[in-house]
Order: sequence, then structure tokens, then C-alpha cells
Amino acid sequence: MTAVTSTETTKSKLLEEIRETNLAYLMLAQHMIREDRAESLYRLGISGELADLIASLTPGQLLKIAAGNLLMCRLRFDEQIVWDLLTGHSRDRSAGAVHARILMAGKLAEVV
Repeated sequence: MTAVTSTETTKSKLLEEIRETNLAYLMLAQHMIREDRAESLYRLGISGELADLIASLTPGQLLKIAAGNLLMCRLRFDEQIVWDLLTGHSRDRSAGAVHARILMAGKLAEVV
């Protein structure tokens, strides 16, 4: 019985952390969009339509959306080459980071 309770407690904590992360992400995204829309599109990797929607959400709507059990933000780097560049497996880490940003900017251009 204790193992089940422990598992349920762990799952409950994980869900609460997901909700907190969702709320923090949405609040940050909304702030970024309101401060500098163009830069936020690039940094968040979202479309203009989605940016407009996020910017228009009320605090109550943010809370409601964040309360789900799915993580809203995701890792945008799904290619091994980007991870290799970011983790600095080469001698010149700053050059690797620049190359990674260039690759990611190209991904954003494909989306937009």
C-alpha cells in the first residue's frame, strides 16, 4: 500500500510541477510578446497568430490553460547536429553556438 501511495504522491508532484512550468512559460511568453513581438517570435519559435493569441490572454485564461497535465513548452532542438554544437563538442564553443543559432533560425523561417 505504501508503494502505491508513494507513486501517487510522486505523480501528483510531477503534475503540479508541469502546471507551474506551464504558467511560468505562458507568463514569460506573454511578457516577451508584449515587449518585443518580432524577437519573441524568433525566441519562442511561434507564429504571429499564436503570439497574438497569447498576448491577448487574461490572467484567468493563463491559469486555466496552464492547469493541464501536458507540458506546453518543448525542446526545439530535435537534431543531433544542433545538440552537438550547443554542448560544445568542438574546440570553439562560441562558433558552435553561432552555428546552432543559424540552424534554428532556418527552422523558424520554415515555420513562418
